[in-house]
Amino acid sequence: MADEEHGQQNGAAGTPGDQAAVHEVSEAAGDEAAAHWAGADDARPGGGGSSETPSGNLEDALTEARCAAQEHLDRALRAQAELENVRRRVARDVENAHKFALERFVSELLPVKDSLELGLAAAAEEGASAAHIAEGVGLTLRMFEQAMDKFGIRSIDPVGEPFDPKFHQAMTMQESDAAESGAVLTVVQKGYLLNGRLVRPAMVIVAK
Repeated sequence: MADEEHGQQNGAAGTPGDQAAVHEVSEAAGDEAAAHWAGADDARPGGGGSSETPSGNLEDALTEARCAAQEHLDRALRAQAELENVRRRVARDVENAHKFALERFVSELLPVKDSLELGLAAAAEEGASAAHIAEGVGLTLRMFEQAMDKFGIRSIDPVGEPFDPKFHQAMTMQESDAAESGAVLTVVQKGYLLNGRLVRPAMVIVAK
C-alpha cells in the first residue's frame, strides 16, 4: 500500500525530463509575453517609438497661430475705431440738436418781427390812424398764432368751463349769478400747452 502511494507521488511530480520541458515552455511563454508588452509600450504615445513632431511643423503651426492672432487684433482695433467714430457722430448730432432745435420756430417768428417793425414805422408816420394801426396789429397777431399752431402750441382760454386745477390757477373767487359755482368766470391771463404738456396755467377768477 505504501509502495502504491509512493508511485502515485512520483507520477504526480513527473520525471526530471518532464520538469525540464515544462521549464523551457514557461521561459518561452515569458519571453513572448515580454516581447508583446515591449511592443505595446513602443506603440503607445510617449513610448519607445519616435512620436515627436518635426520642428518644421511646429514652426508652421506657430506662424499660423501668430497670423490668426494678429488678424483678430486688427479686427478688434478696427471695430473699436468704428465705435469711437459713431460715438463722436452721435455726440455731435446731439449737440447740434440742442443748438438748432428752435431753428424752424425762429424762421416762423421772423415774419412776425418784420410785421411788428413795419407797424411801428407806420405808426410813426404823420397822419397815421389808430384804426389802420389796429388792423396791422391784428394781422401780426394772427401770423404769430399761426406760427405757434405749426409747432403744437395751444392756448388755454377756459371762460365758462369748470375749474380744472391741472390747467388753471385760481387768482380769486367772485360771486356771480351768471355762472355756476366752480366755473371759470374770467380769464385774466391765458395759459398754453406745448404738444399737450402744460407750459403755463391759465390765470382765472372762479365763480362762487
